[in-house]
Amino acid sequence: MHINSTVLSGQGVLNDLNFLLTQRSHVVFLTDKNIINLPIVSKLIKTIEDTVPHLTLIDDIPPEPSHHDVTNLLERMKVTNVDVVVGVGGGSVLDVAKLISVLCAKDNQLTLEKLLEGEKPSNRCTSILIPTTAGTGSEATPNAILAIPEKSTKQGIISPIMLPDYVCLIPELTISMPKHIAASTGIDALCHLIECFTANIANPVGDNYALIGMDKLFNSLEKSVNDQTDIEAKLNMLWASYYGGAAIAHAGTHLVHAMSYPLGGKYHIPHGVANAILLVPCMEFVRDAVVEKFAQAYDLLPDANLNLTDEEKSHALVNYFKELVKRLALPSKLQELNISPEHLPYLVDSALEVKRLMNNVPKQVTKDDVLTIYQSLL
Repeated sequence: MHINSTVLSGQGVLNDLNFLLTQRSHVVFLTDKNIINLPIVSKLIKTIEDTVPHLTLIDDIPPEPSHHDVTNLLERMKVTNVDVVVGVGGGSVLDVAKLISVLCAKDNQLTLEKLLEGEKPSNRCTSILIPTTAGTGSEATPNAILAIPEKSTKQGIISPIMLPDYVCLIPELTISMPKHIAASTGIDALCHLIECFTANIANPVGDNYALIGMDKLFNSLEKSVNDQTDIEAKLNMLWASYYGGAAIAHAGTHLVHAMSYPLGGKYHIPHGVANAILLVPCMEFVRDAVVEKFAQAYDLLPDANLNLTDEEKSHALVNYFKELVKRLALPSKLQELNISPEHLPYLVDSALEVKRLMNNVPKQVTKDDVLTIYQSLL
């Protein structure tokens, strides 16, 4: 898959976006209630208002949006002739922005229902995606993930048409992230990178993105979480997240994400938190099938012992993940999320239904395996 987005990155990039908006007539700007109040975002909105005749501003995209949320948004907007969609926010905002860029495109005949049924879009209007968290990599993926409350799960709408024209990686926008959000979204990026690298559909292009992303993440995640003023670490995490998204576009995640979907879909546990809990037991499970890949990833750690054997390195990487989750003060037990043993049958069945991801696991995984992993977290 060819990613044709132009990436603008670095401190101050937001001041130079006028050239993307000249000769545009109608911009739809999507964000959420937290982001809209940032001075840097207010300044961007003022720039758009001064440059473009018509601005439709939506500032209440919810976390973990459902298909109902997008339907309601379209009914509220009732706009036509949109030529630019700008999304500023975390993965939820960016996913919705990708969908809106398709559903508001000129001559679009598709509805959201048809997209959910599997029909593919053929066009979209210009899109500019600006992440404010360093985790989802949504700005680099062809995916938009929506909650489906009726089924207590999530569904991905996937098409390369949804890849944006422009991505802006702006470290100042991530400074206001609370530490726990920076930590959980960072672990989400790590899961994208290590899962795509070890998936049974891994390939040299995706591997290259994953290795570059892991190198940046291992050297920057904890700095970024612990020092909100470390602009270099913040920018490196934005790039790590972007490379994670690019890896997804070329390969795909597997066990962690399949097992985290029902935790988010039914119990509304934040995606990064669900991934953080599942990271270690899932990586322990697949380790013996991907020893060489784990050894390659281990070699990127700042304090890697390069004298270890590949087998030793693979165990050491899993141990690093365990200590990292602990140092970032993220939950490690399901009870911390109000999940108890009686929830396990539902979780197991629902995870196994995420066949799109379960098919990517690098070794055979049974119902008993999935149950055992969940049980290990009680």
